[in-house]
Amino acid sequence: MDGSDSVSSRIERLQQTFEQLKIDAFLVSSEANLHYLTGMADMAGDGYLLVLADDAYLITDARYQTAFAGQYDTEHLVITRDYLGAVCTLIAQTHTGVMGFEDDLPYAAYSYLDENLVSDLVALPAVVDTLRVTKDASEIAKLRASARLADAGFEYVTSIVRPGMREIDVSNLLDAFMRSHGASNASFTTIVVGGARAALPHGTASTALLEAGQMVTLDFGYFLDEYTSDMTRNFALGEPDAKLKTAYAAVKTAQDMVVAQVRPGANSAELDAVGRDFLTQAGYGEAFNHGMGHGIGLAIHEDPLISKNTNNQLVANSVVTVEPGVYFPGLGGMRIEDDVLVTPTGHERLTKATRELLIL
Repeated sequence: MDGSDSVSSRIERLQQTFEQLKIDAFLVSSEANLHYLTGMADMAGDGYLLVLADDAYLITDARYQTAFAGQYDTEHLVITRDYLGAVCTLIAQTHTGVMGFEDDLPYAAYSYLDENLVSDLVALPAVVDTLRVTKDASEIAKLRASARLADAGFEYVTSIVRPGMREIDVSNLLDAFMRSHGASNASFTTIVVGGARAALPHGTASTALLEAGQMVTLDFGYFLDEYTSDMTRNFALGEPDAKLKTAYAAVKTAQDMVVAQVRPGANSAELDAVGRDFLTQAGYGEAFNHGMGHGIGLAIHEDPLISKNTNNQLVANSVVTVEPGVYFPGLGGMRIEDDVLVTPTGHERLTKATRELLIL
């Protein structure tokens, strides 16, 4: 993860939002946001980060004491098992007026704070999540590397897959390849679905056999140096059904059209409409049953969401997916997904594996 200087600058960015949010402190509890602001993964449930207007306290237990000793002095690293009690004590000692908290805080924690905290409480959505949308240079470098590994993973799969293999065998071989090349773990359950099962947008790898003539959808993401990729490709094990080939061409065109419009200031609903309207006009409107994309970074799903029901503006130095797909129950389906960096003047595809339909 980034060094303490980068973490400090992120905390400062959070503090700069306090005046607009009308708060004097903010309590961070969610896993990805703790990771972003402390540099430590997997801390959810193991404490809180309490950020004041000009100070920050990490409240956790003794398992993390050595890890954070160089980042926090003994005053600002609070080692305890009574996490919320420590929050209440610090708020009282610092005479803090209003404390914001993440709106997905568990009810039991909220109930305790509501009963014991001397300051006012206000639930706020997506405060740190919004900061995470704009990546710094080190984050972009890690996302580039993660995307390069995804490209290599797809090339590996297409070099070894054969009719008669089970979906789960392909998934396991990909997992071994990705881990042996530096990935820590998958960011979601890998999707390998062939034939009619490819009509399931989120169908995971099963013991079903891949058969000659099937089209196969492969959707996978892996963490490399804590940042994830998210890529979907399709290939055919021999000549596929003509209807699927025709639909694939339409999906590829739709994706190209959307990616071409990715730039700072682009509206998420309008981006969705570019691809969705094209697929609808091509006769596939009802077969496209999910959003157009989402942000990625420390988590597989981050802001912004790109769908017809959103109203987000893309910002420079963010990374989003673009992933139109169409699905025909009983026959099959396909989806093409790339990770796209929003540059100051436009965009750059980070995942570069061929989008042509490979017939193996």
